[in-house]
Amino acid sequence: MRPMAKQPPSGVKPIARNRKAFHDYEVLEQLEAGLVLQGSEVKSLRAGQVSFTDAHARFKGAEAWLMDLNIAPYPMATWGNHAPKRPRKLLLHKRELGKLRDKLDRQGLALVPLDLYFKRGFAKVTLGVCRGRKKHDKREALKKKSDQRDMARQLSERR
Repeated sequence: MRPMAKQPPSGVKPIARNRKAFHDYEVLEQLEAGLVLQGSEVKSLRAGQVSFTDAHARFKGAEAWLMDLNIAPYPMATWGNHAPKRPRKLLLHKRELGKLRDKLDRQGLALVPLDLYFKRGFAKVTLGVCRGRKKHDKREALKKKSDQRDMARQLSERR
């Protein structure tokens, strides 16, 4: 019997998860941020039309922006459609922005989107403060994950 997957908290509707980020980066910290979106982007997100390829967050002045997140154009929208890879403003408190900027500047870390979801009707993104992994670190992480899976399988067989 397989263990049950983690269920999202009530009121949260998952859209997409950036699985490649967990492979390429070591996630040190996670935080939630809101997104400023256009209407056609929200419709496209509800349909699950999003790609995290090369997506990252960047500071411009005193604001944080989500760059290169590809939200496909909504087919039913006409002249009011959005540009797929336009920069999108992240909604964070001023205090959170200051702390993030300090971490990213001092330690050479990256800010990568991990999850997209709707929470009480609002589009939210989980950002990860990440450190890049080298090739041998990725292999080691895969081996460790596979070993844990094997141990869990053997424990369940004994029961």
